[in-house]
Amino acid sequence: MAHPSIGHLQDMPLFGGTSEQALAVLLQGARMYERQAGGFFVREGDVTSSLYVLLHGAVAVRRHWGEREVLLRRLEAGDCFGEMAPLDLHPRSASVQALEPSRAMEIRAEQLLVLFETMPEQFALIQMNIARELSRRLRRLHNQLFGATSDAERALVERILQREP
Repeated sequence: MAHPSIGHLQDMPLFGGTSEQALAVLLQGARMYERQAGGFFVREGDVTSSLYVLLHGAVAVRRHWGEREVLLRRLEAGDCFGEMAPLDLHPRSASVQALEPSRAMEIRAEQLLVLFETMPEQFALIQMNIARELSRRLRRLHNQLFGATSDAERALVERILQREP
């Protein structure tokens, strides 16, 4: 499978402002994965340290909640997923399943380490882009939680927030 063009990657939020040289370093070790509709890129609980950039298609991000599986969000081409793994080194917090034929590029933590060692300023830029994406997602979650309108919804949000982790 062919790698995406550097220009195409530079248009994505994760790589905004990143130099061609830095992207070339990441592309050297990048792996491409294709999934048909219903196929999984990652599963909740997997232990890995890679992040993925969705190049084509659409995926659902789902998490188990008791006996249910909850749709957290839908991602489209240009979005990234798994970005927490290289930062916190914890098991996957959600599953990512293709909704249609999809293709993603895997960037392993080792590739990011090479970038850190060779181009620390570009590594820092990508880390800032990851932080921005995580911040956008956290803000979206806060807006959903605090957008509760009924007394019952507000009471539920308060109970959830008061729970000890």
